[in-house]
Amino acid sequence: MRLNELADRPGARHTRKRVGRGMGSGIGKTAGRGVKGQKSRSGVAIKGFEGGQMPIHRRLPKRGFNNIFAKSLNEVNVGRLQQAVDAGKLDASAVIDVKALVDAGVVRRALDGVRVLGNGELKAKLTLKVSGISKSAKEIVEKQGGSVEVI
Repeated sequence: MRLNELADRPGARHTRKRVGRGMGSGIGKTAGRGVKGQKSRSGVAIKGFEGGQMPIHRRLPKRGFNNIFAKSLNEVNVGRLQQAVDAGKLDASAVIDVKALVDAGVVRRALDGVRVLGNGELKAKLTLKVSGISKSAKEIVEKQGGSVEVI
C-alpha cells in the first residue's frame, strides 16, 4: 500500500447530478421536477400535508404533558464516590455535598441536586448531604458507619 494507491471504498463518493444543462443531457429544462407549480419552485417543503385529508398529527389525540415542577437530579453511584476517594479527589472525613462533588469532578455541573444510587462497593466512611438516596445506597453507606442527610 502506497500513498498514491489510497482511495475511498467503491460507492463512498457520488458525483453531483448536474441538472438543467440542456435537453440532450436527459435532465434539462425542468430538471426532473415535473411541470409548473409550488413543488417545482425552490424552498418548498410541504411536510405533513395529505392532500386535504385531515393530517395524522391532527387525527390522533393529544397525550401526556410536561411537568414544569420536575426536578433534574445528578445521579451518582456509591462506586463512583469510592473511586473519587481512592483518587484523593474527595475528602472522606468532610461532608460530601453537591459543591464537593462538582469540585472533585464527580459531577460536571450542579442541577437541582444529587441522588446517590447503590451500584458498586464502598469502603470509606462517608457523611453525605444530598437531595435523594436509594434504599440500597443508604444501607451501603450506613453499613460502613457513615451517615446520610437528605435535604
